[in-house]
Amino acid sequence: MECSLKYNDSKSYRKSAGFKPCAFAMALVMFFLINALTLRAEGIFEFSPNVESAYQLSLSLRLDEARTQLTYEKSHNPDNLLPLLIEDYIDFFTIFINEDKAEFDRLEYNKERRLKRIRAGNSNSPYYLYTQAEITLHWALARLKFEENITAAREVRRAYKLLEENARKYPDFMANKKTLGLLHAIIGTMPDNYKWVMKMVGMEGTLEQGTSELQEVIAYAEVQPDFLFATETVVMYALLMMHVGNNDLESWQLVHEANIDVENNPLATFIFANIAMHTGHNDEAIRLLENAPRGAQYHKFDYLDYMLGLAKLYRLDTDADVYLQKYVDNFGGQNYIKDAYQKLGWYELLFGSIKGYQTQMLYCRTKGKSIIEDDAKAYLEATQGPLPHHDLIKARLLFDGGYYEKALAVLENKSAKNFDTKRQRVEFSYRIGRIHHKMNQFDQAIHFYQKTIHEGADESWYFACNAALKTGNIHETQNQVAQARLFYQKCLSLYPDEYRNGLHQKAKAGLNRVK
Repeated sequence: MECSLKYNDSKSYRKSAGFKPCAFAMALVMFFLINALTLRAEGIFEFSPNVESAYQLSLSLRLDEARTQLTYEKSHNPDNLLPLLIEDYIDFFTIFINEDKAEFDRLEYNKERRLKRIRAGNSNSPYYLYTQAEITLHWALARLKFEENITAAREVRRAYKLLEENARKYPDFMANKKTLGLLHAIIGTMPDNYKWVMKMVGMEGTLEQGTSELQEVIAYAEVQPDFLFATETVVMYALLMMHVGNNDLESWQLVHEANIDVENNPLATFIFANIAMHTGHNDEAIRLLENAPRGAQYHKFDYLDYMLGLAKLYRLDTDADVYLQKYVDNFGGQNYIKDAYQKLGWYELLFGSIKGYQTQMLYCRTKGKSIIEDDAKAYLEATQGPLPHHDLIKARLLFDGGYYEKALAVLENKSAKNFDTKRQRVEFSYRIGRIHHKMNQFDQAIHFYQKTIHEGADESWYFACNAALKTGNIHETQNQVAQARLFYQKCLSLYPDEYRNGLHQKAKAGLNRVK
């Protein structure tokens, strides 16, 4: 093989240096070839049209179509690593909706396989750490379905650290700020008995910090209409406002103005209807759920039947049981089964069948699990009794549906003397206080809340704890900061057997707002 590279042809030079010109040229060529191959193999992060389409399809629960798009992308752009993130979305939705442990165990292998490939990608991309954090968070949330809480906590911490590092490197990267903002807000509303753990593992944040970050992302999305995570951010913020921000109105307005496609997206229907049910727009929730998109192109979503049955029960519809029964008959998971049987029991009680109530409570005791608070509360009723009072159940359901005047009509001509047990009398004060509160009759609400606290603070029921929380909410809206703080602290001092964690989280969020 000849080589045309010119060099010093002196005998002494060749001898001393052992210089071989053709070998040197070959080495240079190989060096550039290897570097080119290495750069190509490193992997890129590109939201190509196929990836964007797959992301939108996965959020619409059209998971098979999303997989098809990703297969096409991987065959035409094999170095693109973002399909791995969308594949993980698909696994997450599959596990979270189905609640099938065998499916979880089978798919879990994908987590480390995806992360390993991403770690070999371009570390100079803002998506390098972000995608690792998102995938890690997906699996943390999925684990909570199966009570793998310790592993889930470790994964949350790992994701938090990745997002914090990414924020230092790319402070203006809005996708990162979306997820980190949510974590900061949640950490900020943790009860004090968990707060020291958060600090110990290096996780800090406040509700103000988190909401501010999410607001910044929403504002960015308004001027950057191509921002892919705009809807995701709005939903996060709306749910945050509803659950811990003491602002149902803002939550409802956000989703109502967000142009969410409920006609072609069952996940959007779920979110929209969920917020509607929690903000006094129950008729709208029923309309949405009755018209929820269904068909072979969508992933099966039995929970929508549960929601429709519950919303109809709030309105006292005579066909509410049809949808609740459909849920328990068809859903293969474990959550909201006990709660659905409890609601079927209430349906029987409302329409005059004590025997039917007792039958449903038997199912409540033996089917499903008590992982989430609603199921635990249902199981408590099924095992400890006593038989719920007809009028209290009726008023509660009407209240939960936002039918406040109808709920008040059930109770307003009654007094504590109309109820046989202390629990019923405390619940009567609590229920009528809640109704007056929602009707903006604050003086009457506080009167009944204080009566509830006085009579029920030493009991294991949640009525007094929530009455303290709601009294704090009223004082906060009236800018009576000291009084609001006093009642939020009162809420945190009570330890009911029911809904404790959720109530304490909201009280902690209240204290953060009025400090």
